[in-house]
Amino acid sequence: MTTVLLLRHGRTNANLTGVLAGRSPGVELDEVGRRQAAAAAERIAPLPVRAVVSSPLRRCRQTAKAVADARTAAVAGQNGGPLPVVTEAGLIECGYGSWTGRKLRDLAKEKLWSTVQQQPSAVRFPDGEAMTEMSARATAAIRSWDQKIAAEHGDDALWVAVSHGDVIKAILADALGMHLDQFQRIMIDPASVSVIHYAGTRPFVLRMNTVGQDLESLIPRPAKKSASKKSASKKTGSTTKRSTTKRSATTRAAVGGGLGTEDLL
Repeated sequence: MTTVLLLRHGRTNANLTGVLAGRSPGVELDEVGRRQAAAAAERIAPLPVRAVVSSPLRRCRQTAKAVADARTAAVAGQNGGPLPVVTEAGLIECGYGSWTGRKLRDLAKEKLWSTVQQQPSAVRFPDGEAMTEMSARATAAIRSWDQKIAAEHGDDALWVAVSHGDVIKAILADALGMHLDQFQRIMIDPASVSVIHYAGTRPFVLRMNTVGQDLESLIPRPAKKSASKKSASKKTGSTTKRSTTKRSATTRAAVGGGLGTEDLL
């Protein structure tokens, strides 16, 4: 299936001041966050991204727009128009209910805080969402978009999903086969990129929480021409253009590690 780049939004003033922004309206990237989004966009721009999907919250849409604009500029003059940003409700921040807008240092004194840290699968935020519900709808959204993009663009397609820290952690935990109670072991920095390749039998986590790492190794390689096709081409004198849109997805992990990501893409 496809490869998704999970991008957390850039820094906001709420991040800086230790406030749980949640779904509060109007939370925007601060100056540092805008620079972080631009840097992430620059990293992603060389990749043949087929879609940019975003949480509907403003901080994510701002980050997603930076990515879409950078990619559009990178392919200016080639076929196709601007790369649009599509919002996806399934990628929205966890519903923190009455915890929204409160200082983290104050929330840490709440009895529920310990459960959030140690057993998130048992947590439902006051007047809000259960963490299991957040995990289920986020992973369902990613897998639905994976199928949609694969059907439209082939199994080699790359796409970007812009979301929030806890949401991305939950998606990664699912891909890693981890119970949600272990997802607090994962750290996701502002404007970091994590990468999952969804293959036929299981997901492969290719990157986690990367901030400065080059991403161009994710560009799909041209499909290898089979021996029979090579022979036929020689006999007829014809040439066959290599295609990157249809290639059987690798579903095996190399024993000993092999070439790593290069064995998959």
